[in-house]
Amino acid sequence: MTALTKYQRIEASGLWRASPEDQRREVIVSIGDATLMISDLRDRALTHWSLPALVRVNPGDWPAIYHPDGDPGETLELPENEGEMVAAIEKLRHAIERRRPKPGRLRAVMMAASITSVLAVGVFWLPGAMIDHALSVVPSVTRKDIGNKLLAHVERVAGPACNAPGARPALDRLAKRLTQDGLRLSVVQTSVFDAAMLPGNLMVLSSSLFEDHEVPDVAAGHIIAEMLRARDTDPLGRVLSDSGMFSSLKLLTTGNLSDEALKAYAETLLTRPLADLPADILLEGFRAAGVKSTPYAYARDVSGETTLPLIEADPFPGEAPSPVLSDGDWIRLQAICEG
Repeated sequence: MTALTKYQRIEASGLWRASPEDQRREVIVSIGDATLMISDLRDRALTHWSLPALVRVNPGDWPAIYHPDGDPGETLELPENEGEMVAAIEKLRHAIERRRPKPGRLRAVMMAASITSVLAVGVFWLPGAMIDHALSVVPSVTRKDIGNKLLAHVERVAGPACNAPGARPALDRLAKRLTQDGLRLSVVQTSVFDAAMLPGNLMVLSSSLFEDHEVPDVAAGHIIAEMLRARDTDPLGRVLSDSGMFSSLKLLTTGNLSDEALKAYAETLLTRPLADLPADILLEGFRAAGVKSTPYAYARDVSGETTLPLIEADPFPGEAPSPVLSDGDWIRLQAICEG
């Protein structure tokens, strides 16, 4: 931690991009508590990278190029004139690497970093603050891994995922029709719940959304509503809140959550009541996605009494700008669990 404290005084400028499709942008790089902090020129944090999970693409060459372990699409370039920062990063990376073969040492180093952060800031003793800190530093590849593991536990509770021939491309087209954020959809044969967002932008749906309704707008409505809930409350944050502060600490120090914590969360996830969303928020979500709200409203309440605002203020009282799905894709999804 003496070395970390020393290097926390170093700042450098570099070029960062979030994905291969994005343009590189100039950023300020500094070293925090076991993290590499990347900020824009107005000192607004863009992302945090865990030092133990940092990979250099081109050792010995310039500019030095780094990315988080498991996510080569997000890169940081440091020019040769920022050699002091590169030397600091390499020294810390090599120090961490020397400790990897020794059982328990890496965990101890990261635990010490977390404990020092707690003592220095104080607020991290609070479970909520610990969760917020974890959510700010966990990379997308870790979120996807947790989501996939959680889905396996959900399948043990609700049944295996449905994969009738031809249904997967139709499901992918449904996700792309509603959002361009890389949403992944999975369907299980159950009527216990409608939709649940998991970490890593993964949503699990009930087969009843396709089997029990005449139009795809109902399934689309549940997907839109759950995406709005996830925007309001991070799905990984829900897992950590249910699992307790020590799960957040384990995620910070090892990059994983225990199977026991994920299993316990899966057993309660599908039966808990969904948070109600204000009608104006829902209507804006339907408007942005180009989907009628009336079919979803009547699916929730066949009388329409409790969902009247969604019916009266339907953003598309006539026809939506484009169909949610083609007739062929809708037929495939109605039979997704028959394969």
